[in-house]
Amino acid sequence: QVQLVESGGGLVQAGGSLRLSCAASGRTFSSYAMGWFRQAPGKEREFVAGISRYGGSTYNADSVKGRFTISRDNAQNTVYLQMSNLKPEDTAVYYCAAGLGATPTSKYDYWGQGTQVTVSS
Repeated sequence: QVQLVESGGGLVQAGGSLRLSCAASGRTFSSYAMGWFRQAPGKEREFVAGISRYGGSTYNADSVKGRFTISRDNAQNTVYLQMSNLKPEDTAVYYCAAGLGATPTSKYDYWGQGTQVTVSS
């Protein structure tokens, strides 16, 4: 079992930046690839970014390439999502997840409770 807790969400103006954090506890953090997903009102949950167990591989959705960066610190049991040049369409609840793969189609077994990101125009 892995418990995940996100933080760092909030209200930001378009063009601004935020850094989301996801703290993990339970089983060895480095046993899992990690991903960030988001869900906007009325829309399905979508993959945002993923990172392999030791950070050697990362994946990003086309909609966030060049603006969002995923990273992890296995010593701190934490994964981050640095978000820059935010747009109103980035408004969503952001979730971190742990699984055996870091790609958009990988299976993620554990999920956090989410953190709200709101981008005003």
